[in-house]
Amino acid sequence: MAKATYKDAGVDLDEYADAMARLPHLIARTHTPRVKRWNGGFAGLFHLDFCSPLFARNYEDPLLVACTDGVGTKLKVAAAMGVHHTVGIDLVAMCLNDALCCGAEPLFFLDYVALPHDDPPLLEQLVAGITAGCLAADCSLLGGETAILPDLYAPGDYDLAGFCVGVVEQKNVIDGSAIVPDDVLIGLASSGLHSNGYSLARKIVFDIAGLDVGRHVDELGETVGEALLRPTRIYCRPGRQVLNYYRVKSVVHGIAHVTGGGLLENLARIVPEGVELAVRRGAWPAPPVFTWLERLGEVEPAEMERVFNMGLGLVLVVSPFYAESIRQQLHRAGTESWIIGAAREGPKKTVWDDA
Repeated sequence: MAKATYKDAGVDLDEYADAMARLPHLIARTHTPRVKRWNGGFAGLFHLDFCSPLFARNYEDPLLVACTDGVGTKLKVAAAMGVHHTVGIDLVAMCLNDALCCGAEPLFFLDYVALPHDDPPLLEQLVAGITAGCLAADCSLLGGETAILPDLYAPGDYDLAGFCVGVVEQKNVIDGSAIVPDDVLIGLASSGLHSNGYSLARKIVFDIAGLDVGRHVDELGETVGEALLRPTRIYCRPGRQVLNYYRVKSVVHGIAHVTGGGLLENLARIVPEGVELAVRRGAWPAPPVFTWLERLGEVEPAEMERVFNMGLGLVLVVSPFYAESIRQQLHRAGTESWIIGAAREGPKKTVWDDA
């Protein structure tokens, strides 16, 4: 009778060691001087402040900010395409964009990767994307976990989860409470679908329309897979540039990350009492991927607006006097934006203003 081994049960420790050996150089490129080395350690270590007086932050009353998120069924598109690094960028973006909403500076990121079996090249692609996202946000990848779970995931499937920690001075926390009537809403362009609504998008494209990822779509100028796999935009650098520019004045009164639930539902999370946020339809151009999906699936406009970001990935609510200056700063940072509405007196809610 053959003796049972871990490899027979679905976990190859030699393959696992190969996978782990591919990661240190990727992770190390995200490290700043605030990361304290602990080779072979059981956790990641990070200086909240710099030891060197030259780079000291000198926090007065710092608050730590923590966020967690995943990528969702967009992973099924990545698997169909055989392209896995872009969803690593998505993972970072979904977490760090949330942290930005309270004005936080990202500090470090952790990842969790669950696979049905050891796959060193796949893991390397995923972590390459995660580190690319961290570099784009000036954030250190401090550690993570790779779980081999042969009985929980079918061959070809995997899952990702991300966790980030940031910091913000308590006096600089942005929570929407400072929003007042006449404030202006600035919408920042998304790169496309980002990482929400993929259960509906996949049903439309693959089940209803019967397309495959390699099908070229003339109205999009790219393949189905390319349109669906474009990574989520990371807003940390342009957002932090704006916040750092106004260190004394209170200019940015609210920030909303447009994810599941669409524009109105996410803006509603930051509206204070006595204020109504009115958004003007047509104030920005919707990328063609949304009109394509709407037509292909015969989706009601209200359903589209509730499920997808419709071309806006982040919204800033700002003092009207500084709105154009902020837009110019965003433009210089390579981020397109539009004035999409305003705050006004009224019951606490968000509405479409079609007048």
